[in-house]
Amino acid sequence: MALEIGKMAPAFKLKNANGEEISLKDFKGQNVVLYFYPRAMTPGCTVQACGLRDYKNDFKKVSAVAIGVSPDSVSKLKKFEEKYSLNFDLLSDEDHAIAEKYQVWGKKKFMGKEHMGIIRTTFIVGDDGKIKYISPKVNTKTHHQDILEILKTL
Repeated sequence: MALEIGKMAPAFKLKNANGEEISLKDFKGQNVVLYFYPRAMTPGCTVQACGLRDYKNDFKKVSAVAIGVSPDSVSKLKKFEEKYSLNFDLLSDEDHAIAEKYQVWGKKKFMGKEHMGIIRTTFIVGDDGKIKYISPKVNTKTHHQDILEILKTL
């Protein structure tokens, strides 16, 4: 089943950096910026996360929260969160089951080698649980600004 704007976002329950179970329904009534990123502590992922951290109050003004999902372990997410003072949930999808549900697990090329991994993608899930926006092309440096502008139009 293809994910489309207007369809219900796939449900999930994953552990955050503190080992607490977080589910999409915990954010009912808010817009959720659900972004999938390849790996914590890498340059692009760090820039992206820090931009979202710095825009937390701007997102709050449009009833939105950010949630990051990666195949990293809970302990690695905790280190990432602490090192960069991240102020939103990072979720561990080690078996990439949720990434597969969101169709963002696939073949990637890095330095001439192919491997399976997360294809950096952002979804905006509306306060009703439906997908409002899908961004398969993400500029890590301007991601936070780009998403805020989209949120303002929803």
